[in-house]
Amino acid sequence: MPDLTLDTLIDDGDYLGSERARLENKVILDELERKKKARSLAVPTDDTRVRARLREIGEPITLFGERAADRRDRLIYVLSQINAARGEDALPIESESSEEESEDEEEFYTPGSLELLEARRRIAEFSLPRAQNRVARQRLDSRMELGKIVDTRKKVFNEVKKFSNLGSQIGDERPIAQVRFSPNNEILATGSWSGTVKLWNVPACTEMRSLRGHSDKVSGVAWHPQSTLSQNPDVVNLASGGGEGNVNLWSMSSDQPLSVLKGHQDRVCRVAFHPSGDYVASASFDTTWRLWDVNTSKELMLQEGHSKEVFTVEFQDDGALIVSGGLDAIARVWDLRTGRTAMILDGHVQAIYSIAFSPNGYQVATGAGDDTIRLWDIRSLKALYTIPAHLSNVSDIRFFRANDLFFKPVKVDEDIDMNGMDEDPNQRDSTESENKEEADITTKGFTQDEWRYRSGLFFASAGYDGLVKLWSADDWQLLRTLTTDAGKVMSVDISSDGGMVASGTYNRNFQLYTPED
Repeated sequence: MPDLTLDTLIDDGDYLGSERARLENKVILDELERKKKARSLAVPTDDTRVRARLREIGEPITLFGERAADRRDRLIYVLSQINAARGEDALPIESESSEEESEDEEEFYTPGSLELLEARRRIAEFSLPRAQNRVARQRLDSRMELGKIVDTRKKVFNEVKKFSNLGSQIGDERPIAQVRFSPNNEILATGSWSGTVKLWNVPACTEMRSLRGHSDKVSGVAWHPQSTLSQNPDVVNLASGGGEGNVNLWSMSSDQPLSVLKGHQDRVCRVAFHPSGDYVASASFDTTWRLWDVNTSKELMLQEGHSKEVFTVEFQDDGALIVSGGLDAIARVWDLRTGRTAMILDGHVQAIYSIAFSPNGYQVATGAGDDTIRLWDIRSLKALYTIPAHLSNVSDIRFFRANDLFFKPVKVDEDIDMNGMDEDPNQRDSTESENKEEADITTKGFTQDEWRYRSGLFFASAGYDGLVKLWSADDWQLLRTLTTDAGKVMSVDISSDGGMVASGTYNRNFQLYTPED
C-alpha cells in the first residue's frame, strides 16, 4: 500500500479540493437566498417605526453617522439573518404587520369638490392650446439657420454682460424678502419681513403705495399676468403671502386687501399666479401647498406630498403643470389637470428655496441650501446639469421672458408722404433715423424672431454670498456677476423687456441693474 504524501493529498481533487469548493458554493448560494428573501420582507418605511423595530429585536436603534435609509437597510439585513437562522420554513418576522404596512404604503385619494373638477377642466382647456402654440414655435426655431442662432446668442449675451448697478434704495425697515416687476415693467413690488408690501416706480425708485394687511413677515409677492396691462385696477392685481398664514389679494386702487385667503396653519412663503390669472398657488410651512380660486376666494385644493415645510411653488407657462419645493430637499412636478405627480426632483442635499420654470416648458431650475442650481428635464425625467452657483444658499432663480408687447420694430412714418411734407429728403432721413434710434433703445436691434428666441436664453440667480449672477440657459455658463451692498441677497427678478434686473437684500435695500449704455 503506497504511503500518503502531501503531494497526493493536494492532487486528489475528489477529496480536499472538491469539499472546499462545495462549502464555498454553499455559502454563496445561502447568501443569495438570504438576499432574495430579504427583498420580500415587509419592513417599515417610517424611521420612527424602524427604530422601534430595531429596539424590539435587541439591536442599537442607531449607529454613528447612520442615516434613515442606512438604518432601514440594517433592519432588513438583521431580519433576514434571523429568518435564515430559523430555517427556510420560518415565517417572515414582519408578517403580523405586513397587512398594516401595505395599507400605509397604498396610494390614497381625497374626494375633490365640484369646483376643483371644473377648475381642472378650465385649466386643461386653457393649457392645451398654449402648449400647441409653444411646440409649433419651437419647431420653427429648430429650423433657424445655425449662423442666425449664433448671431442671436452673441447679441443677447453681449447685452447681458453689460449689466451694471444703476442704484440702490432703502426699501423697508426689515429685510426685503422678494422683488417682482409688474407686467408693464414700470412698477416694482417688494415684500418685507415688516409685513408690508410696497410698490415702487422704476427706474426712479420712488414709492407709490404701501400695502399693510399682514401681521407677520411677507415672504412672497406675485403679479396678476394682466396687471398694469389690460387688467382693471379695481380688481385683483397682486397677491402676497404672510407669516401669519394668510394670502392677501390686492387691487391697484386701494390700500386694503380685496380678499384674505385663510386656511394655512403656518407661515406662507411663496405665492404664484396661474398664467390664466384665475388661480393662485401658495406654499406654506404646514407642509402643504394650496390652490385658490381668485374670483371666489375659495380653496380649491390642499396638496400634501412633502415631508417638511414647502417653501416655493411655480407654474409652467402653459398652465398645465406646477412645481413645488420644500425643506425636505425634494421638488415635485404636479399635473394640475389630474392631480398626479409628473416628476420627483430628487438630488439636492439641502433645503430647496427657489424654483423656476423655463419658458421652453420642459426644463426646471432649482436652487437650494447646498449652494447649487440643478437643471431638470421633464421629458427625460432626469437631471441635466448641476451648477456650483454660489458660496451660500441659492435664494431665488428667475428666467428671462420676452414679452412681445415690448417689441417695437423699426418703421418709417408713412404719414409724411400722405400729407405732402416729404419734399425735403433730409427731413425724411432725419425721421427715419429718429424712429430707428427709438426702436433700438427698446429692442436692442433685434428682429421679431430674434426677440422671441431670446426668451429663456438666460436666467438670474441670487445667493446669500451677496451676489447676483446671470447665466446662459443653453450651456449654463456664467455671463455676469453683479455685486450688492449686502451679505445676503434674498430675491432677484428680470423685467420682461430685458432692460432691468432687480434684487432685494437682507439689509433692507433693493438694487436696480441696467446695461451700461
